Amino acid sequence: MNRNALEYIVSWYDRKNRKPLIIRGARQVGKSYLVREFAKRASLTLVEINFEKDPEAAKLFNKQSIPKTCEFLEIQYKTRLQPKTTLLFLDEIQAAPSVIPILRYFYEERPDLCIIAAGSLLEFVLTEQAFSMPVGRVEYLNLGPMTFEEFLEARGETQLKGYIHKLDLKESIPLPLHQKLMEQVRTYCVTGGLPEAIKVFLKSTWDECEIIKKNILSTYQDDFSKYRNRIPDVRLRKVFQKIPQLIGEKLKYVNIDSEERAKDLGQALDLLCMARVIHRVYHSSANGVPLGAEINQKFFKLLFLDVGLVSSMSGLNLLDFEKAENIILVNQGKLAEQFVGQHLLYDLPPYQTPELYYWAREKKNAAAEVDYVVSAGSQVIPMEVKSGKSGSLRSLHLFLKEKKLSLGVRFNSESPNVLKADNFTLISLPFYLIGQWKRLCLPEKQQY
Repeated sequence: MNRNALEYIVSWYDRKNRKPLIIRGARQVGKSYLVREFAKRASLTLVEINFEKDPEAAKLFNKQSIPKTCEFLEIQYKTRLQPKTTLLFLDEIQAAPSVIPILRYFYEERPDLCIIAAGSLLEFVLTEQAFSMPVGRVEYLNLGPMTFEEFLEARGETQLKGYIHKLDLKESIPLPLHQKLMEQVRTYCVTGGLPEAIKVFLKSTWDECEIIKKNILSTYQDDFSKYRNRIPDVRLRKVFQKIPQLIGEKLKYVNIDSEERAKDLGQALDLLCMARVIHRVYHSSANGVPLGAEINQKFFKLLFLDVGLVSSMSGLNLLDFEKAENIILVNQGKLAEQFVGQHLLYDLPPYQTPELYYWAREKKNAAAEVDYVVSAGSQVIPMEVKSGKSGSLRSLHLFLKEKKLSLGVRFNSESPNVLKADNFTLISLPFYLIGQWKRLCLPEKQQY
């Protein structure tokens, strides 16, 4: 299955001054597959070390002598580490913390070697281990679930993908094509974007896909014992299992458990965020860029890793999918907000840490909230997620007026629409155009 991140790895590989690359992401987002696929396409000999399966391999790495380390690796894996033909892949590197600092010495002494590392619980190591990180000596790639467009390509719907890539807002979309694309969105909301779940769905049945998703959820919970000993597993599970019900809402710890202390629940939440299975969407005043400069860390909403997992945890199954004409409406629009949110979260260059914000004003008789706020260059853009034709956009209008902005975006289930008011333009896009919003909406593109 093709991933957009492959293009980034190719560009990294072609750079003369490349540094060892560390791929960061939750379990099951496809980090290992991505590296193997790159090696295959680039015709590189892959030397793969999985430190979870072979923890003793860490003893082959010696920061005092990179030449010796290379010699040990060549002997152990019966290969030659050739600059132009070999890819050294250090998988699950969080299980070998002592190896991470040595990456800097590879960069300094053997910059000709192609080295990629990957880790699913890497954040815990980076924050807890008492060693000097190779700052400025490594590069990062942040990987999330497969996008809707990657899902289309995996299903063989290359013509549909090509169609939305060249779509112009000045042209109308034939109803049959719109309906077909919305059907694909509904399917994606059930399967989700985790590669293994999609792979099984394409080759087998819905039931088999559901089993895979349940197994992935179990894997995440099995990892809780690896987080921190002082956080009880039962508390982590409680928070983990509650999140899908709270998507799109400003978090109040009492809604997770009224009997637990907010501080304790917050610590559990911190760990789940470090594992990247959930993400905080912080409140920003959004007066300008960067949006992160004006956040209030006390106020945030939550996103889960993947919409397909949210569907499973919400009890959606094949029967629900067959009965629901618009599955995007399920759970009071939470699936819609998750779908849009997880795409916007990773709608950044891969080297940037995923981030997303929202805006709210809490005043008596004048409360307002905009689902998401993003930036493009120096421009701040508010975004609303509406499941259908109805739904007030009062908050969006208020935000645009208050901030004196010229563009707002709404995602819904309807065909594209452009509304020009006196002082701003409101562009409504169907969910299947989530990956095309910049091309279609930014003023310099002149699409409307």
